[in-house]
Amino acid sequence: MLEQVLRGPSDANINFDDLRRLLQSLGFVERTRGSHHIFTKTGVPERINLQREGNNAKAYQVRHVRAVIVKYNLGGE
Repeated sequence: MLEQVLRGPSDANINFDDLRRLLQSLGFVERTRGSHHIFTKTGVPERINLQREGNNAKAYQVRHVRAVIVKYNLGGE
């Protein structure tokens, strides 16, 4: 899943639950407020907000997840 998010060409086709699990595996803590799933992580000042669009995450939110992973070197590479 990490590779799929980092590659980027299919942002609109990223499964919402898979993206949630990826963030959790990277150490993010999830809090839900209505339809918004908000992820925070110690050492990362940016919050990540996810919402469903059918079974998938919204494409612009997938791009934000990618930017945070790259900016804070969370992918282990």
